[in-house]
Amino acid sequence: MNLFRINTTAFHEEDFTILTNLNQEQITDVITPIVNEERNDGNCYDNDDLVSALMKAYPNHFITHYNEPEMISI
Repeated sequence: MNLFRINTTAFHEEDFTILTNLNQEQITDVITPIVNEERNDGNCYDNDDLVSALMKAYPNHFITHYNEPEMISI
């Protein structure tokens, strides 16, 4: 299993994390065209759209989307 924090913008608040058996190249192959389409044509997406695209491209793989955990100060 791999745990990836995925960054597609300059804002770290928009990063997301997935646990998956995909590798970095498989993830990049799916996400890069979507990100480039938004940058070039203005077609909007959100992190759920990116995770859905991964699930559609690799239906037999394990992909779980995690939101950033809440911070506990002790």
